[in-house]
This record gives sequence, C-alpha cells and structure tokens, in this order.
Amino acid sequence: MERRPHAPRTPRRRRGIATALAFGLATVGLLPLAANATPADAAAEPTSTAAARGANVPYVEYEAEDGSYEGTLLEAEPDRPFGHTNFGTESSGRKSVRLNSTGQYVEFTSKSATNSIVVRNAIPDAPGGGGQEKTLSLYADGKFVQKLKLSSKHSWLYGNTDDPEGLTNRPGGDARRLFDESHALLKDSYPEGTEFRLQRDADDDAEYYVVDLIDLEQVAPPAEKPAECTSITEYGAKPDDGEDDTQAIQAAVTADQKGEIDCVWVPAGQWRQEQKILTVDPKYPGNPHNQVGIRDVTIRGAGMWHSQLYTLTPPHEAGGINHPHEGNFGFDIDDNTQISDLAIFGSGTIRGGDGGQEGGVGLNGRFGKNTKIKNVWIEHANVGAWVGRDYSNIPELWGPADGLEFSGMRIRNTYADGVNFSNGTRNSTVTDSALRNTGDDALAVWANKYVKDPSTDIGHDNAFTGNTIQLPWRANGVAIYGGYGNTIENNMIADTMNYPGIMLATDHDPLPFSGTTRITNNRLDRTGGKFWGESQEFGAITLFAAGQDIPGVTISDTEIHDSTYDGIQFKSGGGATPDVQLTNVKISKSNNGAGIRAHGGARGSAALCNVTISDSADGDTLIEPGSQFVIGEGCRN
Repeated sequence: MERRPHAPRTPRRRRGIATALAFGLATVGLLPLAANATPADAAAEPTSTAAARGANVPYVEYEAEDGSYEGTLLEAEPDRPFGHTNFGTESSGRKSVRLNSTGQYVEFTSKSATNSIVVRNAIPDAPGGGGQEKTLSLYADGKFVQKLKLSSKHSWLYGNTDDPEGLTNRPGGDARRLFDESHALLKDSYPEGTEFRLQRDADDDAEYYVVDLIDLEQVAPPAEKPAECTSITEYGAKPDDGEDDTQAIQAAVTADQKGEIDCVWVPAGQWRQEQKILTVDPKYPGNPHNQVGIRDVTIRGAGMWHSQLYTLTPPHEAGGINHPHEGNFGFDIDDNTQISDLAIFGSGTIRGGDGGQEGGVGLNGRFGKNTKIKNVWIEHANVGAWVGRDYSNIPELWGPADGLEFSGMRIRNTYADGVNFSNGTRNSTVTDSALRNTGDDALAVWANKYVKDPSTDIGHDNAFTGNTIQLPWRANGVAIYGGYGNTIENNMIADTMNYPGIMLATDHDPLPFSGTTRITNNRLDRTGGKFWGESQEFGAITLFAAGQDIPGVTISDTEIHDSTYDGIQFKSGGGATPDVQLTNVKISKSNNGAGIRAHGGARGSAALCNVTISDSADGDTLIEPGSQFVIGEGCRN
C-alpha cells in the first residue's frame, strides 16, 4: 500500500509530563529463533503466555553476530537511521558481520539436524545497477560442502525520497533494501551439533559480504502425488529444463475448474512460469485487462522446498503479459480455491521507479469463500498476497473474501505488502506464518471504500494470529485501517526500519473504525523508527486518528522492548482515540522516546491497568503541551 506523509508531529521534548508507573523489567540472553520463539535480543522477561507467540516455524534461526566470526561487526547507531546505505539499521537485531577479505568467516553450532540453509546477506550491486551474482563457501565440521550462490539482483534501491515510486534501480546516492536471501537444499543431512561455517574463500570475489542471519531446517522428502490429483506433466510441463511451463500449468488448472480432473499436482522440480494463472478468455470484453480469477480449483505440491514455480523476467520487462497490473507469475483467485505446499518465486526488482514499474503479486483476486492457502513460500514479488478487487472492476463478479485462511506461509523480500486484506475482506485469518523483509505492511486490513455497499462491506472480524514478522524495510509489521472486530494476537514482531511494529490508522481514507479492535499477547522488539524526510518519529505501537476517530481499542498482555522511539504513541491527527484500554503491558527501554507519548495534537484517553514502564529516555508517560489526551490508571472487570 502506498505510504503518504503524515502530518508533522510535535518535536520531541526531553522534559514533559512524565509519571513513573512501575520499574524493573528483567533481561535474558540471546537464543536461536525456533518454534514460537522470540527474534534476536529477547530482553524483557516473558509473561506466562509468551510461549504461544510467533509462528511454529520448522527452522532454527541464528544471528551471525552470536556465533564466532572473523570479520567486522556492523551495528546500528542509536537512532537507527534508515535509507542511508546503513547495513546496521537493516540488520536483524540491528547487527550483522561483514567479511572483507579472504579467510574471514561466520561460524555457529547447529541446534538440530539440518539438510537446508537460508542466508540473509548483502553483496554489492553491479557498478551499473541490475545486481550481480557471487559465491560464498559453506563448510560443515571443517569440510567443504558447497558454494552458495548469492545475488544482489533484487536488492539495492536508490534515492533520497521515502516515496517508493521515486526509488530506482540506477546507482546513485543513498540506497536502501540492502539485503536479500539465498537458499539451498543440501545433498546431505547434518546432525545437531554440526559446526557450520560461511567463509570467504579466494574465489569468492565480491568486494564484501554482509552476513545477517542463517536459517537451518530439516526438510522432509518430497510428498507423493495424491491418487486423486493429475500432474501438470500430463499437460506437457517438464521440470528443470528452463522452458516456460505456463501453458501446461494453465491447462491443468482450467481442466480442474471445468471438473475434468479433481486436483492439480505440481511435482517436485523447478517449473518456469511467465504468465499469471487465471480464468482464460473471460466473457468481459470491456475489461482492459484480464482480471478474472480461478475458482473451484485445488493445487497441491510436494513441499515448498521441492515444488517451485519461478519466473526469470521482471514483470516490467515481460511485455504482452496476460495480467499487466498483477504481474507475470502466481495465481489470480476468485473463489473456492485451495493451494498448498509449493513456492512462488517472482523476479521483481522494484516498486514504482522508472516508468511506474512494479514487481507483480504472488496471489491476488477476489478470493471469495472456501479459499485456503497453506504452506506456500512467496518471494521477490511486489506483494505476497493482495486480497480484494474493487467492486467497479467487474461488478457481476463481486465476491469479497469471507473465511479465507492463510497458514504456514513464508513471505520474504517483497517490495510492498506481505498480505493485505482489502475490499471488504471479513472473517479471514493469517496464522502460523513467517514474514521477513517486506517493503510495506507485512500484514494489513484496509477497510477501503471501493466496495459494493460501504454500509456492510466493511473489513471485519479478521485475525492475524501467531505469526513471526521481521525486518519490514518499509512501513509496519501489522496495520489496520478501519473496520471492526479485527484482532492482532500472539505475534512476534521485530526490527521495523522506519514505522511501528503495530499501527492503527485512518489515513488511506478507510471506512470507519467501530466496535472493538484487539491487540493482545504480542511481543515487539526494536520497532518504530524515523521516516518522511526524518521529520516524524513513530512508536512501537502507534494509533493515528488521521481524520476519523479510532474507538474501541484494547491492548493487553503485550511486551514492548528496545523501541527506537516511543513504546506506545498517540499521534496528532484530526480524529481522536477515545477510551483506549491498556492491560498487562510491559514497556522497557524506549531508546529515544517515552514509554507512552501523546502528541500535542492528540485527542482521546487511555486507561492503564497493570502497565509497567522502565528505562525510557523521555520518561514513562509524556503528554506534550497542547494535547487534550488523558492518561490515567484504571482497571475494568
């Protein structure tokens, strides 16, 4: 979702109305990220429910700086500046390791068996832009395993603007989105306790390598084809040959949609896809682009590491693609579709930039009812999944998502949103999913007005539950714009570059907030930041009533640690945030802000029950001069 500058905030003051509510949050050490675990620098003592937070991921995550290494430790400055070619700010835990010369390495001991590796890394762009490919050497217990292929094709966006459409792939000036990821399925499995080393050997000849984190995972063998499914190979697809398999994939999906087969099977292999899979030859000639999705289709793969769809052509270079706005890969979905156990790898390189170029969308459409997406890996797209289509597009096909389920998703390295619930999406969920390095909100509900009936088609009763969100390089971890009954629960959110970990806002002209919005049992580490020409500082949780009010907000059983600015922030705007309830909230170490801050133009009130705040630069609670906001203690039954 495009971000536009918010109204300037009142300059931060070191002195104001500050009230100590409680003190003394304990600290604990760093641990690998495993199932339901905290991202790096888990510093505040967890509550009794903390074990339920985050996704139940099958991999263990290791921070480079926590292992042994020979190289240069990169760290963010205290205000974590973004957009200035700053590797420290864009690193997980705000630290990474740079390998400058032959023989330098990062080494760590595995906590479980593994036969795969993912490395979050940065290497330089090509001198003229467009990225380059280099190798880095992997060793296990001192023995060479293989060369890992690293690429900067999908990183390095240049420009001094915070407008995403103003960034470019052409080198010059400051850069951002410096990191990308490389993954490999290894030939052998290695037991717990293996010493893995990423080493720069003599033939690893990038100018430098920055290693941020590593995922190790024991990947199961490919699943067998279910008896009821028909393989795309029966329609002419051939794995691993580099030829475009779109026609065969589309033919299989169309056959399923017509009831000729019961299920589409994508076997293990690399399958090239250069056009969006959709409903072909729609009977809507007045529509300038084909925006009719598939329905009544089941697509299954052998596992996200095994059945992988990929494109080689960036969408803006594809020419003549069948779905110009949403790109040349992935699926357009209208209703009753199930997709599971495969990967969708786009080839986007930019959002906007020269000529309004976009990186495509992995999954998009109306989604309708009975749609379930499970265990799908999406990478290098503009948006992972955009849920909803404007009513005016093709009115007779109106069918907003209702009961849509995303689970076990792995969405990484996008140029905009991870998953956006738009256009009246209701009763829908994202659960047990991991999102990393998204270029806009990792998860969002946008209750926009482009619906059939604004009085009823309001985004409502959606839930983002049990997800791990890391390193959004632009915008929020989770955002809700309007609607009612929406819930943000049991999530781990860490290392936002410039925006809050969680934001409720009425910018983007949404339908109003009403009823309740629940934010409960979440953990936020190192979130918030400075943006819009560095004129605005955002809290870890920010409520921004830009024009309309945001009523009915409850924040409970939540821990906020090591925020770049404020822990919880009530931002100046034309509306109010009345009667906010904070219960069982711990805020520690707001580095450059207050525990709770109300801006000078903020209106509304917050009642605090069992809220503890410690070690905040600007005091525990701060109401800026001119504010009509009221903060008080108060528990409700």
